[in-house]
Amino acid sequence: MTSAGGHVLGACPGQAARDDHAAVVALTQELVRIPSRGGIDPYDPVLDCMASWLAKHGLVCGRLVGPAGTTVALTSEITGSAPGPRFVLDACLDTAPFGDENAWTYPPTSGEIVDGWLHGRGSSDAKAGAAIFAHIAVRLAQTTERWAGSVVLLFDVDEHTGAFGGAKAFFDRAAGQVDGVMIGYPGLDHVVTGGRGLLRARIHVHGVAGHSGGSRATPSAVAKAAALVTRLHTLPLPGPSGPGFPLPARLTVTAIAGGEGYSTVPDLCTLNVDVRLTPALDDQAALDLLCSAAAGVDAAWSGTQPTRVEVTTRWPAFALPQDAPLRAALLTAADTVGVAATAKVAGPSNIGNYLAGLGIPATAGFGVDHRGLHGADEQIAVASIPRVQAVYHQALLTVLRSS
Repeated sequence: MTSAGGHVLGACPGQAARDDHAAVVALTQELVRIPSRGGIDPYDPVLDCMASWLAKHGLVCGRLVGPAGTTVALTSEITGSAPGPRFVLDACLDTAPFGDENAWTYPPTSGEIVDGWLHGRGSSDAKAGAAIFAHIAVRLAQTTERWAGSVVLLFDVDEHTGAFGGAKAFFDRAAGQVDGVMIGYPGLDHVVTGGRGLLRARIHVHGVAGHSGGSRATPSAVAKAAALVTRLHTLPLPGPSGPGFPLPARLTVTAIAGGEGYSTVPDLCTLNVDVRLTPALDDQAALDLLCSAAAGVDAAWSGTQPTRVEVTTRWPAFALPQDAPLRAALLTAADTVGVAATAKVAGPSNIGNYLAGLGIPATAGFGVDHRGLHGADEQIAVASIPRVQAVYHQALLTVLRSS
C-alpha cells in the first residue's frame, strides 16, 4: 500500500512526514488559493476541496450544520484496530481578512513559494495545519494495526468570525466522548498548554437626557462612563499565579459608544470591557469587580439609573498539568524529532479555553514556522512542515497506545 505522496507505508512518523512533504505542500497551496475569509467568502469551495481530497484518499467525511442551517465544519473519523480513546485534530479552513491587498508582496491567494516560504492568507492559520492533519489521518487509516481508539479530523469554517461555530457544533454534542484535542495553530517554538480565560461584558451606563444648552444641566452618561473607565483602569488585579500559570490578569476597556450630535445630553453610554482571567481571578471574581466599580460610580452620580453589566462571553483560564498525556506526548515527540519546543501558557484566549469549559483537555498551538500572522505577507517555512507532521503523528501513536 502507498501513502498520499505515493510512498510505501509502514515507515516511522519521521520518514512518513518526509515522504509526504511534497503532497502536504501541494494541498496547502491548493487550500490557500481558495479565498475563505471568515464572514466574507463562501465556504463551500474550500470545504469541497478538502472533502474531495479526503475522499480520493479513502476517508469518509461529513459536514456539520450550525444553528443558521449553514455548514460550519467538515469532519472525518478514523478508527483503530481495537476500542480506545478518542482524540480530535482541529484546524480551521476559514481565514482572517486580507487587509490592504496592495501591501502584499504576492497576492493573498497566490500560494507562491519564494526562498522556501509559502505565501498566502491562511497559510499559517491554519491551512497548513489542516493539510498536515489530513495526511496524518491517511497514515493512521492505513496502519490501524498500530493503534487503538479513534481520531477525528475537525476542520472549522466559522473560526475567524469569533463564533467558533464548527467547534461548537461538534463538541457541544460530543461532550464526554472526547479524550483530548490537538489544535493546529502555528508556531514551532512552543506547545501551547494553557491560556488566560476571558470575561467580556457590555456595561450600560445611564445619565439623564437633556439639552446641552438648557437652563438646567443634566448628568451626561458619557461623562459618567468616563469616570467608570478611569476607575476600571485603576483596579488592582492579581499577578501571576505561579510557575504553572506565569501571566497576570488584565482588564481593558475596548470600546465606548454613546451620544449623538451636539445639542443632546446623552442618557446612555455603553462600554465594552475585556478581562483576561487567570486561576487567581476567575469569571465570578472578575464580574464582582466590574459590578463593584459600577456601583461605586453610581453612588457618586445621584439621580441616574444604576449601571447594568451584561456578560457576553465567559471562558475559563486553563493550564494542562505537567503529567497530562497530551502535553507529555507532544513535548516528548518534539524532543524525539529534534524540535526544541517548550510548554507555554498563552496570553490570548483560544479555543482551548472553550474546551476547558467542557472539561476536554487540549493543546492550543504547535505548528509550522510562520511570519505575518493575520497581517500582510502571511507565510510559512516550507521546511518546517515535515517536523510538525512527525511530532503530531508520533504524539498520537503514543497516546493511542498508552491510554
